[in-house]
Amino acid sequence: MDNVLEIEGLNKNLGNFRLHEVSFALPRGYVMGFIGPNGAGKTTTIKLVMNLMHRDSGEIQVFGLDNRRWGKKIKQRIGFVYDDSHYYQNLSILENRRIVARFYRGWDEKAFQCHLLDFGLPPDKKLKDLSRGMRTKFSLAIALSHGAELLIMDEPTSGLDPVFRSELLDILRQLMIEENKSVLFSTHITTDLERVADYICFINQGQIVLCQGKDEVLQGHVLVKGALNLLTSETEKMFIGMRKNQYGFEALTADSRSVRQFFGDTVLQDQAGLDDIMVYYVRGNKNG
Repeated sequence: MDNVLEIEGLNKNLGNFRLHEVSFALPRGYVMGFIGPNGAGKTTTIKLVMNLMHRDSGEIQVFGLDNRRWGKKIKQRIGFVYDDSHYYQNLSILENRRIVARFYRGWDEKAFQCHLLDFGLPPDKKLKDLSRGMRTKFSLAIALSHGAELLIMDEPTSGLDPVFRSELLDILRQLMIEENKSVLFSTHITTDLERVADYICFINQGQIVLCQGKDEVLQGHVLVKGALNLLTSETEKMFIGMRKNQYGFEALTADSRSVRQFFGDTVLQDQAGLDDIMVYYVRGNKNG
């Protein structure tokens, strides 16, 4: 399979935080959800991919090219959408476009004007006067107007209301159908990824916990609910994370067959969502 992004053995020591042996690959034409709690290493990884920070060791290839050696060439083919606009806030949309467009050899003015119209962006309005959602749409319009093959999105839906989030996700889904682009979508809002992601890469405390197809992740984990008297030090080892209270326990497992064989009908098993999976991996076995 053709990969647009390949990361192998990536390490970065920031003193109070360490990215350790991070490895994953994003196939061409797919959306990868890059999830983890705040401070897990998502933004650090993205900065390393963008060559905004120097890695200590490991390899990063984008379109089969080393990201440090071929940084300028690679950035011509990448679009960026961050959690808030990094453009000139006191300038209008069109004034920002005039500055940005000159940096891209493949700039398509017709495409940009179409995106302004499709996204409902007022061309003469200053960025500082736009809502956060509209600024995110502007960033996306820029990213889509120079032929970007890979979109890197760092918390693009953070702080947006549900209507804007839904609209943005619909835009992304349509892009994947029509233009065969690849997306690295970093977020802690996992419900968004359940709608659009093909792959899930989960990072915690600077290390990759799992990286699989979304359906494989969801189908491979279940929530187990039962009475406290069913638990022993041995049975608790079946679970990735657990929550206990006076009424019973709820736990996450990646081995539903063993749980079923051991507990039978004395426990309930429910489908786990990405939120459940992330929470229980991060929390571990904690009461309450």
